[in-house]
Amino acid sequence: MIELKNVSKWYGPVQVLNNCSTSIQKGEVVVVCGPSGSGKSTLIKTINALEPFQEGEIFVDGVAVHGKDTNLPKLRSRVGMVFQHFELFPHLSVTENLTIAQQKVLGRSEEEAHAHGLKYLERVGLMAHKDKFPGQLSGGQQQRVAIARALSMDPIVMLFDEPTSALDPEMVGEVLDVMVDLANEGMTMMCVTHEMGFARKVGSRVIFMDVGGKVLEDCSKDEFFNHPENRQPRTKEFLNKILAH
Repeated sequence: MIELKNVSKWYGPVQVLNNCSTSIQKGEVVVVCGPSGSGKSTLIKTINALEPFQEGEIFVDGVAVHGKDTNLPKLRSRVGMVFQHFELFPHLSVTENLTIAQQKVLGRSEEEAHAHGLKYLERVGLMAHKDKFPGQLSGGQQQRVAIARALSMDPIVMLFDEPTSALDPEMVGEVLDVMVDLANEGMTMMCVTHEMGFARKVGSRVIFMDVGGKVLEDCSKDEFFNHPENRQPRTKEFLNKILAH
């Protein structure tokens, strides 16, 4: 479903992705973790071309993200993206946030987009808030709306960029619950997160990145968490720090 081959990226003289390669099969839930500044968010944003990259190749469902002739708006319409800070339109109601892209990008009628959007709003448990504006919702509710908005585009893949890191601890669970449900239904997901409990519960694989944008580990969650003796020294150090608490 997603294939990265030797992807490298620089900001000026600073290399932020270093020869990153991985492939993600349909239905896999891949968790990307590592210290701040290791290029995790940059990596996930290259997959739908929100971040350009200078070397390598990326394919999503066989479509070359790096191809000069690739229709990027069409590709992005099939790749759901959920950001750290929700990125909802503050001047539009919840329902309008759910329907605008369906109409503008997918060409759905207002009626069709409305019905489809509300179906996913119901799914994330927020139907009662359909006429509110984002500013009237809690952070956790806004993030669930953002997930519903992404799902209403019928994506083949969902990308999550630290979806819970801007939330109060009490709100993290409600967002993770929605993500767990999605994973259990077989949605292909790539998730940058510090939530190791989520990684252990629903992750198929764990990718660990370190400063300089290198992929140090790409293995099953069982290998990652339960066999530290097989991990790189930097990974062991990371695991010792996060699992001690």
